[in-house]
Amino acid sequence: MKLFKIYTNDDEVVHQRASEVPFPIPEETRKTIIDMVEYLKNSQDDEFAKKNGIRPGVGIAAPQIGISERFYAIYFDDENDKHYEYGLVNPKIISSSVKKAYLKSGEGCLSVPKDMPGYVYRYFRITIKGYDVLTDQEVTLKLSGYPAIVFQHEYDHLDGVLYTDKIDKKNPFFEDPEAVGI
Repeated sequence: MKLFKIYTNDDEVVHQRASEVPFPIPEETRKTIIDMVEYLKNSQDDEFAKKNGIRPGVGIAAPQIGISERFYAIYFDDENDKHYEYGLVNPKIISSSVKKAYLKSGEGCLSVPKDMPGYVYRYFRITIKGYDVLTDQEVTLKLSGYPAIVFQHEYDHLDGVLYTDKIDKKNPFFEDPEAVGI
């Protein structure tokens, strides 16, 4: 398994809009995506993470490992034990709800070594389309709640946006009464 160098908010690559991945997908890109999923899986093993000095994550985008291309990996189980494991290339959010959601505990990020407290408002529901390297096919995913938040967080990385950019600097814990706290 590959241990990636994680680029942080001090690195320019995480603040740039990433470029589209050409098709057919280069073999090196495919291998990197598979390694990214494996990295996430292993990062969630407390013993492995501690031994290798890595932080646990549920998603990781190419810019976070120094590659300015539009792909990211996801690996987690939601509160209903539904498993999410994807390596999405050139994802696009094709629809979203008006309703917003946020994590009551706040968001975290492998590229932000010191967590920044505050609420990040995102769409409660999204439909996202992309090419999944793990199944070798185009997928359309309808997501809501926590999974929608995770996928949007990673999607933002492809546009050079960190969760910290979305926190209200004057009132980080502003509670929108219309939004769903998760």
